[in-house]
Amino acid sequence: MAKILMFEDDLEFAELLSIYLNRFNIDVTVYEDPYLGLSSGISKFDLIILDLGLPGMDGLDVCQKIVKYNDTPIIISSARHELQNKVDALGYGADDYLAKPYDPQEMYARILSLLRRYKKINTPLEKDKNVLAIDKELKTVTFNDELLNLTPAEYDVMYQLNLNKGSLTSREQILGSSSLIKDKSLDVIINRLRQKMRDENKSFIRSVRGMGYILVV
Repeated sequence: MAKILMFEDDLEFAELLSIYLNRFNIDVTVYEDPYLGLSSGISKFDLIILDLGLPGMDGLDVCQKIVKYNDTPIIISSARHELQNKVDALGYGADDYLAKPYDPQEMYARILSLLRRYKKINTPLEKDKNVLAIDKELKTVTFNDELLNLTPAEYDVMYQLNLNKGSLTSREQILGSSSLIKDKSLDVIINRLRQKMRDENKSFIRSVRGMGYILVV
């Protein structure tokens, strides 16, 4: 498993990206405070994802401090789109620059490229082998070759989550997709789905506080 240190003050964005990368056996540790991140032990991480707009210290200064004592590859992840920002970041020692917003797949591809270049990995990071199959005609769900015994409401929730697999599905999207699902019962349905998927660690259906859920299989 690759280990990534992420400096990011948008914690909701960081959580979504972390959940996506975790599908590929990439573990992400997030720090909003750049000083805490710098003191966390840079050398134990395989790669750094660094935002430029951090509280208390500019991301370029963080970049400069990292490259002074470490050879850990750095990808800048920033909402600053100007060419000069990219030039400055690369001049400070960053290896790559990805302007927000971006598709997590592109970040994953760039991570793999840098890890190979720095010889941090020898083989591609593989996605988990869990398999989910939905039959829309029969309205059945099979998970890891096991047919799940779902109620109509549970099926509707699972179907909606699967439409956005790997991405956030908001509570509003789920509630608006079926008359069988009520706001007060949604959390109960999610918990029942986790039980039926034997998802004790809540790793297949992730909750994003105040926003919704992400199906990660």
